[in-house]
Amino acid sequence: MPYIDSLKVFVRVVELGSITSGGRDLRLTPAVASNRIKELESRLGVRLFNRTTRKLTPTEVGRVFYKEAVKVLDTLEEAEAIVAGFSDHPKGVIAVAAPFGVGRRVIAPLIPQFCEQYPDIEIRLRLSDRQVDILHEGLDVSFFVGELLDSNLKQRKIMDCERVLAASPAYLETRGTPNTPLDLVEDQHNCLMLRYPRSPEYFWMVEGQDGPIKLEVSGQYDSDDGDVLTEWALDGHGIVNKPRFDIANHLASGTLVPILEETPPMPSSFACLYPHRKLLDPKIRLFVDYMADESKKQVMSVTS
Repeated sequence: MPYIDSLKVFVRVVELGSITSGGRDLRLTPAVASNRIKELESRLGVRLFNRTTRKLTPTEVGRVFYKEAVKVLDTLEEAEAIVAGFSDHPKGVIAVAAPFGVGRRVIAPLIPQFCEQYPDIEIRLRLSDRQVDILHEGLDVSFFVGELLDSNLKQRKIMDCERVLAASPAYLETRGTPNTPLDLVEDQHNCLMLRYPRSPEYFWMVEGQDGPIKLEVSGQYDSDDGDVLTEWALDGHGIVNKPRFDIANHLASGTLVPILEETPPMPSSFACLYPHRKLLDPKIRLFVDYMADESKKQVMSVTS
């Protein structure tokens, strides 16, 4: 289906802003992606993009065509999903996103097991601690650890995740062990924060005797990679607020020590998001159900 393939390239180029990015997303070289766009423009007899040395933007007709092309591809995807529902052998590609920690330690180890059961399904896993735009980035499923979002996407809660504040013995020996949550602020402890554009982590919430306590903590440096925060904590540079499963091995070995256990951070939801229309697709239902069951077992096994 060369024409449909060209439509897919066109849509991703518009969404990602460049031929290189759009092609890479579809596992095509820039040359192949560029040829697909040229073939589409030749077929339609119009220019779909305005090109400069620095920028690629859709023309007015390109913007109109993009909206209609998305409708065509969505309709085709839904039709294929309905037909696939009559088959005992689901197949196709599932694009998945997950945060670094849960992705590396929970989701990634389960993917080969899933693909062994369903050999005609391909999984493309992308890891990032930044918030992702599922629709814009062409994702089918996105896992997250945090607060359940007010979203028009379908949400599947997997479990509540216990969180813990922790630091290395060397840090606590040098800076002292906080006795109350307010000590984190008043003693100006170096709190290692997960931050990126539009990041929700600008304060920590802990469970107090009379309800949640909001702590306006601060630190000398932060990162958009949760594993970097863990490494900094292991090296004695500060205190982290992490899901317990994410640092369970370090807690067990004593390289990180839990603190303020009577007033722990508020738990996070471990969940996944996917577009409502994906409910029609049997491979998405299979993947979500499998990951929800198996990832919950895996998290519980490392924290029990």
